[in-house]
Amino acid sequence: MFTGLNPRRAQTSPFHSAGMLVTHIHQLATVSGQVGVRPDGTVGQGIVEQTQIAFENVEAVLAEGRLDLGAVIQYTIHLTDRAHIADFVRAGSPFLPEPRPACTLLIQAGLASPDLLVQIEALAAI
Repeated sequence: MFTGLNPRRAQTSPFHSAGMLVTHIHQLATVSGQVGVRPDGTVGQGIVEQTQIAFENVEAVLAEGRLDLGAVIQYTIHLTDRAHIADFVRAGSPFLPEPRPACTLLIQAGLASPDLLVQIEALAAI
């Protein structure tokens, strides 16, 4: 069972929980940084498309372990430009389960390829 931890005395967000309490863990899965590259090797155009592809890639990795996005308790998001935040949130919100997982957002100079704009890591539990 997952419970979002959002204390009144700490800053909270409608987009993620400040923390997650997980009880009775049966399985734990980690998902390496997934980017906006399709299985055929093509890179999505722009942050919105790359965000959707990256989340679809997270879904595919989880499915391999018989898990889904509802099992995600934490995301680490890497963006290459602060200007991408609003579009990332808009494109990524449909992929977030309730309660919202804990999340850390990082802005960094670049990823493995200059074409990549976003990378998503995940921690999932059941």
